[in-house]
Amino acid sequence: MPYEPPTHTVERSLRATTGARTVAGVDEVGRGAWAGPVTVCAAVTGLRRAPEGLTDSKLLTPRRRTELAPVLESWVTAYALGDASPQEIDDLGMTAALRLAAVRALEGLPVRPDAVILDGKHDYLGVPWQVRTVIKGDQSCIAVAAASVIAKVRRDRMMAELGAESDEYTDFAFGANAGYPSPVHRAALEERGPTPHHRLSWAYLDALPRWQHLKKVRFSAEAAALESGGQLGFEF
Repeated sequence: MPYEPPTHTVERSLRATTGARTVAGVDEVGRGAWAGPVTVCAAVTGLRRAPEGLTDSKLLTPRRRTELAPVLESWVTAYALGDASPQEIDDLGMTAALRLAAVRALEGLPVRPDAVILDGKHDYLGVPWQVRTVIKGDQSCIAVAAASVIAKVRRDRMMAELGAESDEYTDFAFGANAGYPSPVHRAALEERGPTPHHRLSWAYLDALPRWQHLKKVRFSAEAAALESGGQLGFEF
């Protein structure tokens, strides 16, 4: 599929306008899943030419993502990952959980970045981070695209390993759906109920009368709005 390759345009702008020397691209994966953590990668790439074929992870085949991720891990100047667990998502809500995971990733870098390019239109990081939000930044910004691929491959692998660690999880097919909504996942939930790795504050439980008593309730309007997103279908 033809695509416009990502560039360093935003990073160059930040360097020119803010004096930032170290700029990190940040992207997340797992926001719309029913099970597993939300995972954030922070990647620093400098201004070097990107490996061939780099783009948003969702535009790559699983095989190509898996091939590209180790190349990127060796190519970037630095990268770090941060997770927020299903329990933290339930307790804090998705926005706060995203911030927690992103801060963990950013603080895992060897050098604190002077500025952050954040995929999307919403700055869920806030102060003290200097943030530039970019809609579809995972397609247009090299550092964000690199972060998107590394995060996606790492979380997919984590979920596949989780699905294989116990016979109790086999029916959920985490290796195929990575914890996202799917017919197989829903059928396993109806039969077996949620595992300790499921998000218990999300609306999918409303459609499972047998297991509704397990649902955790958050009372904020923001939490309710985010929770309703758990019913949507998201690309694996």
